[in-house]
Amino acid sequence: MRIHRLATVAIVTTLALGGIAGCAATPSGPSAPAASSSAGTATDGTVLPVDANPITNASTAPGLSVTYAAVEDNVDPATGGALNDQLELTIRNDSASAATGLEVFYTMTDATTGQSESYYQDLGGLTIDAGTETTIYFDNGTGTGHYPENRFSLYRSSTNQVDFTIEVSATDLAPAVATATKGVGTGEVAD
Repeated sequence: MRIHRLATVAIVTTLALGGIAGCAATPSGPSAPAASSSAGTATDGTVLPVDANPITNASTAPGLSVTYAAVEDNVDPATGGALNDQLELTIRNDSASAATGLEVFYTMTDATTGQSESYYQDLGGLTIDAGTETTIYFDNGTGTGHYPENRFSLYRSSTNQVDFTIEVSATDLAPAVATATKGVGTGEVAD
């Protein structure tokens, strides 16, 4: 009986410590260790911070832009109604051909502590036709245009202002950049 209890305690402790370690933020700065996942997603679907920007796009061809970036007081572009707070991006393609190979890299920085976390998302088969735009959401939603987010990130846990810098890349187009800011406080506030 005693061995069974000790084994149970050992298993629970191991699981708890593993869960806590999986929630830890990646430190920033020159002495930061290498990230354990370059893709930013663990095998169980959890979104993990990445240590460096994996986007390697040296194109200078114009056409890609972010026309709307928000992390609070979000607005549904179709209805104009309020949405829950989330990273929301409207990406426009003004080039002569469809934008493919889309990727997003974003860094969130706590304005008070300086702590930061970075995330990367390959947007899969998303295509933006020439002369059109599309809105994407990092909300753990399902369906086209919805992508995972880390619900334990600085964005969700810090009570300080959190500033976002965002890079969107597409094949053969210069990357687009944007910024967004979450004000002081946490949790959804009615809009």
